[in-house]
Amino acid sequence: MSVRLHPDVVTTDTDDGTVLLNERTGRYWQLNATGGQVLRQLLDGHAAPRIAAEVAARHHIDHQRAERDVAAVIEQLHAARLVIA
Repeated sequence: MSVRLHPDVVTTDTDDGTVLLNERTGRYWQLNATGGQVLRQLLDGHAAPRIAAEVAARHHIDHQRAERDVAAVIEQLHAARLVIA
């Protein structure tokens, strides 16, 4: 599944992660460093299982936990209408 930012959303990387701003509504969201990495990989066309594997390896966590965490980030990005498929 290909994911892209909603046309009204811009991002900025910070020391703490990534900030997303919906320029139309003025609402913004902040992702921690891991959430920002998940978003970047999604935008680069990587699938959730691959992203989860990288998160698990990088943070030395159980793969199933990484899968749940990545799925939660993706769900929240969609629910907030920050990304579209």
